[in-house]
Amino acid sequence: MSIQEDSLDFSLISDLFLAHGSLQSPSFLDGRLCAQIALTDLSPEAWLDEVCSALGVDEPSDRDAAAQLLEWRKRTEERLSASELGYEPLIPDDIYSISEQAQGLKDWCLGFCEVLSEVEHDIRDQWPSALKEALEDVNTLCGIETDLDNTAENENDLFALTEHARMAAMLLYTQQHPGQPDVEQVDENDPEVTRH
Repeated sequence: MSIQEDSLDFSLISDLFLAHGSLQSPSFLDGRLCAQIALTDLSPEAWLDEVCSALGVDEPSDRDAAAQLLEWRKRTEERLSASELGYEPLIPDDIYSISEQAQGLKDWCLGFCEVLSEVEHDIRDQWPSALKEALEDVNTLCGIETDLDNTAENENDLFALTEHARMAAMLLYTQQHPGQPDVEQVDENDPEVTRH
């Protein structure tokens, strides 16, 4: 079975998790995946082991499931390293309620920050202030309010917060992978990136 890249979304991964008998949040694992790819060389085997451990299974249920889980990792790595800056956190989309979307963002941030918490302090100290501030903002989002009404204002706020987390993830990746992608020109005039 071939996997269309655009079909690999929150709903598909959630269904895959349910098929393995797990209610684990794909967003939490996506946050971990993103941070690990940014910080280390996460092999496909190590990723499969981590997902299976989170799902409480020894291995994926079949080859299609394994292929989808590996595609998830591959797509994340490709989008973090692409010059188009196309990475998007795997959180519930607009077919879900604002509360569910907010919970997804919170879960993503918790997973992302869990990996960051394992980084040595001397490495963190060498990071530029813009990155430290962005990562501190993601840490703050771990406490985001999720009991939200479906209003346009909440939707706009959530979009802005998700964009903030997305930019922090890409800042971390570019810091750890200089020149890959070469986005200095793109970021130069971005107030989110250059603020002091």
